[in-house]
Amino acid sequence: MKITIVIYSNDPETVWNAFRLANTSLAYDNHVSVFLLGKGVEAILVSTLQYDIQEQLDIFRNTGGNMIGCGVCCESRRDEMPTLEEGLKCEMGSMQLLYGLIADADKILTF
Repeated sequence: MKITIVIYSNDPETVWNAFRLANTSLAYDNHVSVFLLGKGVEAILVSTLQYDIQEQLDIFRNTGGNMIGCGVCCESRRDEMPTLEEGLKCEMGSMQLLYGLIADADKILTF
């Protein structure tokens, strides 16, 4: 099954749970794409001791997950977060790419 998860929150618990679900879905041999949109592009910056998002991101990347960050959303944060794009370590996408992920997905989830 193809699953697209759109994360548009920068709440640590929400982002952590979204990646936990993404990792669980990968464990069941699904193809999972995560698109970080709006505040979601800040996902790598909101990791805490309680909600270790970086650990979940590493698992996601190492098990074949596909992560895309919104290029426009990163660009709009460039002044406050100049290294955000490099920190995400993922492809920068567009609304057209997000549309394609949604059109091809069997399931779409938002967080």
